[in-house]
Amino acid sequence: MEKRRLGRTDIHVSSLSLGTMTFGEQNTEAEGHAQLDFSLDRGINLFDAAELYPIPPKAETQGRTEEIIGTWLKARGNRDKVVIATKVVGRTENTWFRNDGSEGRLTRAQIEEAVDKSLKRLQTDYIDLYQIHWPDRNVSGFGSNPTIWKEPKPCDDETSIEVTLEAMDRLAKAGKIRQLGLSNESPWGTMRFLELAERNCWPRVVSIQNAYNLVNRTFEGGLAEITHREQVGLLAYSALGQGYLTGKYRNGALPAGARKTLFDRLQRYEKPGAEPAINAYLDLAEELGVSPSQLAIAFVLSRGFTTSVILGATSLGQLEHDMGALDLDITEEIEGRINTLFQHHGSPCP
Repeated sequence: MEKRRLGRTDIHVSSLSLGTMTFGEQNTEAEGHAQLDFSLDRGINLFDAAELYPIPPKAETQGRTEEIIGTWLKARGNRDKVVIATKVVGRTENTWFRNDGSEGRLTRAQIEEAVDKSLKRLQTDYIDLYQIHWPDRNVSGFGSNPTIWKEPKPCDDETSIEVTLEAMDRLAKAGKIRQLGLSNESPWGTMRFLELAERNCWPRVVSIQNAYNLVNRTFEGGLAEITHREQVGLLAYSALGQGYLTGKYRNGALPAGARKTLFDRLQRYEKPGAEPAINAYLDLAEELGVSPSQLAIAFVLSRGFTTSVILGATSLGQLEHDMGALDLDITEEIEGRINTLFQHHGSPCP
């Protein structure tokens, strides 16, 4: 498993990483531990969580994912062998994250409460990569990189990036977090974080966790150059388009136990133009004689701005199959065919 440098730090993470948002909902504690063991044994050292998880977010399950990782860390005694990433929620009307019932904001008090709770659930005294799950400000659309601009309504109580960064600086100096990352952020937001960090000697953002896949290449429009110039690498989530790029939902199929079947939360990949685009890539994989899942993951892995591709699975069989993407080479011919399809279909699923 190739190890890639995390930003400008001395931390190196595996090119594939394990997403854990199914732990505590679709996966039991035992199944979560099995996935963690399996991944570590095969060279994965980066494990990604969030205070929000598992998905779908609910008051009664919130925090279970971190708890499952925490019991694994305690049982295995291997904290020094892994890179633990988790996230603090951005602006949200949900009130179950904070003790006083406040809506989620990226204020100093809320961030400090969030990190202390995550540390307790994870049963560790530091977090390697602490990420802002989404912005405090209103943005044009979730993910912050729309293909159609919709003027966001300003928030009267918007927490400034300065306030958030200063809070992160306090956590870093206290030894509670090692590095800072963003998620679902825009080019403007990313550069603003970098500018303020340099000006005030606050923690420098080392990564950005955004959706990136064959039907959502909006990262390339501005963030890719930031990665190249500023070494803020992509931790790519949704490389499989929430399962659509595996082909399992093709022609309206609803497999038992699949996320769409259980929760019907995949509207991001059901927008106008999505189905013909997805089908085009599924057809390409068939023509090439390769797994559509492995083709989709291998493409994201092959991008120069990608630090790690976050895998999400509900079974060890799925996880093992997805890891096979490491053996698939995106040749110039394959990339050319992918890009031809992209010229026709663009990014219908931002």
